[in-house]
Amino acid sequence: MIVMTVTEFARNMKEVLNRIEYKGEEVHLVRNRKRVIKLLPEAIGASAADVFGDLHGTLPETAATNWLSDSRMAGFRQEPRDPWLG
Repeated sequence: MIVMTVTEFARNMKEVLNRIEYKGEEVHLVRNRKRVIKLLPEAIGASAADVFGDLHGTLPETAATNWLSDSRMAGFRQEPRDPWLG
């Protein structure tokens, strides 16, 4: 496991990402002496459900509804569009 500051990561991003991808190393990024993120290599053959499965329950049930009403109050009147439809 590697622990480094966000600044060190930004300066050495390519090297760090190579170590994660090719050597399977785990990297913890620190900002103001507090760990803010953990970077891990992706499991080979992982599906989207596997990768994002641990996100379930991190947002409250009302998050989507609240986001939509907040965006409308901010002046965004159109429904969200699907970027893959063209």
